[in-house]
Amino acid sequence: MTTLIEPEEHQALRKAVAAFAKSHHDPATVWQEAAKLGYIGVNLPEAYGGGGGGITELSLVLEELGTAGNPLLMMIVSPAICGTVIARFGTEAQKREWLPALADGSRLMAFGITEPDAGSNSHRITTTARRDGADWLLTGRKVFVSGVDIADATLIVGRTEDARTGRLKPCLFIVPRDAPGFTRHRIDMELHSEEKQFELVLDDVRLPAEALVGDEDAGLLQLFAGLNPERIMTAAFAIGMGRHALARAVEYARERTVWKVPIGAHQAVAHPLAQAHIELELARLMMQKAAHLYDAGDDVGAGEAANMAKYAAGEACVKAVDQAVHTLGGNGLTREFGLARLITAARVARIAPVSREMILNYVSHQTLGLPKSY
Repeated sequence: MTTLIEPEEHQALRKAVAAFAKSHHDPATVWQEAAKLGYIGVNLPEAYGGGGGGITELSLVLEELGTAGNPLLMMIVSPAICGTVIARFGTEAQKREWLPALADGSRLMAFGITEPDAGSNSHRITTTARRDGADWLLTGRKVFVSGVDIADATLIVGRTEDARTGRLKPCLFIVPRDAPGFTRHRIDMELHSEEKQFELVLDDVRLPAEALVGDEDAGLLQLFAGLNPERIMTAAFAIGMGRHALARAVEYARERTVWKVPIGAHQAVAHPLAQAHIELELARLMMQKAAHLYDAGDDVGAGEAANMAKYAAGEACVKAVDQAVHTLGGNGLTREFGLARLITAARVARIAPVSREMILNYVSHQTLGLPKSY
């Protein structure tokens, strides 16, 4: 794929990551090896051991890892969401404790926002934090939290009571994995992924005052500082997956010969693959726009673009994977070619971290100014 719109340093980074990803196939070691090369923490501040880049560079890394068949889901969570929130809003002590470790891959942080009864409505979050002397007591439940078993802590979105209004407002807390009252239950998923999904229960989990990230009165701002990178990185994850599937299909269509010519010579095979390529490229352009806006500090503009990028990438990924499987026919469902497992994985890009319908709601209301339906 051409990268002419990217500066030379980004093209060089893309080439280096692609070469690295093609030479590493063990998921257990990819994370640590990528961290050693500075890829995992490329978006984190140099003062704390990171690469000094932004979500632009981090999304590029994840896209190329996914294209090589080595997507790292926790890149969306640990450096992109948690690392970004701590870098922007954390205390100096929190930055010193977490950012170097997140950057060098020695520690991981999960992110818990989704609840059983709240769904996409973050205003219905019932996980609450109340003061008990100098401490906080956190109570609630979370679902579909990735990688809790391998994370050293989880950044939990809760709500505290505003002393002035009595209304609940969002806040973020760092909850250590071994905190008393903090338990996890694995969710049995029909999804092939190295990272497992969990339900979390917080039963009066006692946290020190310093577990609160940033300003208690700026929780919503801090929350969306993490959610926009989440959408951009999910787009990168989906685009990488789609590119990987498309490359396997194109290779097969060039080599598989029926009726004396490769099947890729037939327009019924070639045109859908060309369409998939076009849609992935368009999604990538929107992802790059969203990343650049976010890194430039335009949170409002980035919010719109990040949602659009995530929508476009999810749709393009599903179509690319479906067409790739269809191109291979029965071979597309074999373990040898590794495409069948992507059918379910691609679907995730349409559902999480926000559904395509909620993105359409966002664009209808925020961008087009149409009446709100929810």
